[in-house]
Amino acid sequence: MRLSVIIPARNEGETIAGTIAGVARALDEAGRDYEVIVVDDASTDATAAVVQQAAEADERITHLRSPRPGGFGFAVRAGLDVYDGDAVAIVMGDGSDSPRDLVRYCELLDEGGFDCAFGSRFLPGGSVVDYPRAKLVINRAVNFGIRVLFGHHYDDTTNAFKAYRREVIDSVQPLVSNHFNLTVELPLKAIVRGHSYAVLPITWTNRESGQSKLALKEMGSRYLYIVLMVFLEHSLSHGDYRRPGYRDQRPGLRGALRRRQGDHERAKR
Repeated sequence: MRLSVIIPARNEGETIAGTIAGVARALDEAGRDYEVIVVDDASTDATAAVVQQAAEADERITHLRSPRPGGFGFAVRAGLDVYDGDAVAIVMGDGSDSPRDLVRYCELLDEGGFDCAFGSRFLPGGSVVDYPRAKLVINRAVNFGIRVLFGHHYDDTTNAFKAYRREVIDSVQPLVSNHFNLTVELPLKAIVRGHSYAVLPITWTNRESGQSKLALKEMGSRYLYIVLMVFLEHSLSHGDYRRPGYRDQRPGLRGALRRRQGDHERAKR
């Protein structure tokens, strides 16, 4: 399986070199076939120069100046327009996501037979390091609301760091989120449209330098719009957008694992 890693980056000149190096080192050590696409989201600092230097040193790294307007969702979508892997992972440019968890995502997609690899920072075995208190409270409230609305038992929908097989990305199109609300559009559409997923505990570490680009005051209504849009599809579309062979994913990880185990047992018979 060839993995494409999309890293949206806006003014991450202080952190992006370390992020790229960490991802490349972890995937190299795991013997993975991969590409890294750093999507420059209208940066005005040294981000472009740093990424270009990394790209010149390693042909598997690409610097892509986003042709779309500025915005996290636009940047990720620009990367999704050009990636060539069998699966794709979204990794933040600030170094907050663990490259070791990225390797575990690959193993899950390879060996577990799932369509999506989701992480949770709040499962036993996961952790958050230096999470700003106000953001943590809002995060827990928003994710609880999404869990109740969709009944999927997944507690970290809003985290961008996830991996998807190519067929998932194809089936969730067209994507409409321009900003950080893409972090909920991708997984919720994947779940509602019937793709299998499993959840792993992951580690998140707050950035050591630079500034967060997520403005909570600006994102509230955008998140709500996407959540309600996908919920209406889930409730009113009569399954028109679901893939053939859809099975309700709401029992969550345990149910998904049980289904996979049952399929395996039936195949042996």
